[in-house]
Amino acid sequence: MAIDAGEKAILRNLARQVAELADRPIEAEKRRLWYDINALKPTRPVVFCSPENSWREIIPVDSLLCVSELARGWEWTLRIEIFWGQFMGDDRVVEPFWNMWQITKQTGWGMSETYKSSQNGGAYVWDAPLKSYDQLDQLVFPTVDVDTVATNDLVEQANDVFCGILPIRLRSNLGWAPGLSRTVANLRGLEQVMIDMADDPENLHRLMAFLRDGTMARLDYIEANGLLSLNNDGTYVGSGGFGWTDELPAEGFDGVVRFCDLWGAAESQETVGISPRMFAEFVLPYQLPIINRYGLSCYGCCEPLDMRWKYIKDIPNLRRISVSPWSDVAVMAENLQDKYIFSLKPNPTDLAMSSFPEDRIRQQLRRDLEATRGCRVEVIMKDNHTIGHEPQRVIRWTQIAREEAERVYGA
Repeated sequence: MAIDAGEKAILRNLARQVAELADRPIEAEKRRLWYDINALKPTRPVVFCSPENSWREIIPVDSLLCVSELARGWEWTLRIEIFWGQFMGDDRVVEPFWNMWQITKQTGWGMSETYKSSQNGGAYVWDAPLKSYDQLDQLVFPTVDVDTVATNDLVEQANDVFCGILPIRLRSNLGWAPGLSRTVANLRGLEQVMIDMADDPENLHRLMAFLRDGTMARLDYIEANGLLSLNNDGTYVGSGGFGWTDELPAEGFDGVVRFCDLWGAAESQETVGISPRMFAEFVLPYQLPIINRYGLSCYGCCEPLDMRWKYIKDIPNLRRISVSPWSDVAVMAENLQDKYIFSLKPNPTDLAMSSFPEDRIRQQLRRDLEATRGCRVEVIMKDNHTIGHEPQRVIRWTQIAREEAERVYGA
């Protein structure tokens, strides 16, 4: 994992560009927008465009100059940051730090699924290991710990590379808890889980209770051992948006981070095919003890929440709600009003088409934003797996989103 002198020079040059971008006055203006939206203050919609899996089309790996694996990873991250700052034009803030994440050792539930895929990053199927509930006694609670030696080693290298340019911030990646739906689907199989809801509900409840308890035990350990870091800053929270808020950490904070000092999130995309009543019976009750530990919470991702809202709205400290492309925007606007963050998720398919449907994108954004008047809106483009190998698409989409947000809400 050594970085040689030539690679160090490349990385330091890129880091200087990031530091210069972060020092622009506009970054403070964007940061204030996130504080306002998270506090539910009236403001124009914030816009965030995340190419996600399409970054490889914007910054191809064969364009990287570094050779070693570690240096190439850092170079890629820096070039992404520069693209965001120079070209994207959205409200994501370029920060004057180099974030490092704890290296962790984590175990699973005692059995794991086997994935089968024909292409990297494409569709896949999996073989679920929990064939019978007679195997429940083979499950174990997962464990987690930080590899302090490896983490410190990496931080030392980062300090050597970025010294005097970007301060190093060591962060925890253990603050998020799973929504349980994917875990149960991976272990039991999604189709079988839905069959169990009708044919074997008692055993499915046993399994969900085990997953809840195992997750809670993991969170207890993480909190008791001081393995958390605050996310009330430029940390990505939920399935869209950033964490800047004055409401966290919670009262009584003494420097040791607790879950009540953090943003938390839950979702249940995998169960989109079940009724709201079944969701309220088999999913939400097991998520609630987990998400209730957090100071502020986000709910949802790609699943439509219009029909589930009557159950979700009772989550304490609920603040950010995902409104996916499959949601009824008008219904969700009536539900959320100015009491929650309306996290609008336009359909990423438009960025993946053989041609870029600019008129349709504009019309849909205009219609959705008109329907959300009076709400506290963020417009989040994500879940992109391709942008047709045309980086200009994300730039143009952002321009259109900004134009329509300002047309409806004002500059």
